[in-house]
Amino acid sequence: MTGWTRDRRYAYWSATIFICAEGVVGGIWDIARIHYVRDLVTHLGYPTYFLVLLGVWKVLGAVVLLAPRVPLVKEWAYAGTFFVYTGAMVSHLTTGYALSELWILSVLTVLTVLSWALRPDNRRLRGVQPVTSG
Repeated sequence: MTGWTRDRRYAYWSATIFICAEGVVGGIWDIARIHYVRDLVTHLGYPTYFLVLLGVWKVLGAVVLLAPRVPLVKEWAYAGTFFVYTGAMVSHLTTGYALSELWILSVLTVLTVLSWALRPDNRRLRGVQPVTSG
């Protein structure tokens, strides 16, 4: 585990746990179509049935990011998470609705990228070089 310092481990797990917690809680809220989420999605122009699909994928993605091994599936989960947050930002900007949520979507996007970049070697695809500074 070259370069896997205590600080890097702490940063990785902090970002990952936060992203996964949001994925599980947000996914459950989406699946349940709670009033706030349903209204938000409707104002953004999406049908409410989209919430169930999105919610299921969020929960499954969070589980995969926490699970050991399965690096290829993790890559898909990271990509999906990134697309959810950046897509939500574009939806908010395009419609001009609930722009106050852009800051949290930006933070979640950054945390997703951090988790991906800082993940340990055993959570990476073979042949993919780790991100290094210098």
